Amino acid sequence: MTTAVCAAALAAGVTGCSQFDQNIPDLGTGTGGQQGVRPAVAAPSPSPSPDPFKGMSADAIADKAVAATTSAKSLRMTGRVVSEGQPLAIDFSVNDKSECTGTLKVQGGLAQLRQTDNVAYMKGDERFWRTSMTSQGLPEPQIDATVELLKGRWVKIAAGQQGSTELAGVCDLKSLLADLKTDKDARTGLTRGKDSRVGAVPTATLVKKKADGERTTVSVAQRGKPYILRIVKTGGDEPGAIRLSAFDKPVKVVTPPADETVDLSRLEQGTGA
Repeated sequence: MTTAVCAAALAAGVTGCSQFDQNIPDLGTGTGGQQGVRPAVAAPSPSPSPDPFKGMSADAIADKAVAATTSAKSLRMTGRVVSEGQPLAIDFSVNDKSECTGTLKVQGGLAQLRQTDNVAYMKGDERFWRTSMTSQGLPEPQIDATVELLKGRWVKIAAGQQGSTELAGVCDLKSLLADLKTDKDARTGLTRGKDSRVGAVPTATLVKKKADGERTTVSVAQRGKPYILRIVKTGGDEPGAIRLSAFDKPVKVVTPPADETVDLSRLEQGTGA
């Protein structure tokens, strides 16, 4: 899931991102659209009575959680992750109609992403675009001119244009959730830890430990559908924490006004990029 989001940043040419604080052990409910905010750690809570997973092994609970989560028609994904060496703060809402809206933060730069009707729109702040173009080796005068052109504007990226495939991957819910179904090794050999809460929802805690010290903790809802609500990974090469919420809620994507967009093909022609 996080690899697809990282690809969106790489599609824009963002590399060499600075590290963020990787010691955050948990994620709370989050606040709409805000990135890189240190969340409060949820305090452990007694299991509800009766336990909906009573008598089930941790692996069986994981299978049930994967089935529920991958059946969702939409969801919101927030958190901070490291994927392929790239640290990212992300906040995306996506549905099964290839529509999405959200933000990503890398190296202090912030970019917004929207997709609807197979057309993606990306709007970055000055730091985001400068980091992107500098990493591609563009000359300073060209960067200055492009940053000025993009100030307050969205780059419009139609299907088939450079970067469209990577951006579309972020907005493909089935693709984002595919690994949950196919990677069966990741959900075997689990143990059940202390029950806790994610926001107001009581959760079962599933733990996967690897010999190299990597530890993954998954929180599964004990109320309503057994959705995966939180995934926290410590140790290993890709630490981070992801919060899943807003299951089956409508995803409203607002198409930027035409006078606030710049078509990618015209931008390439105009800057020689």
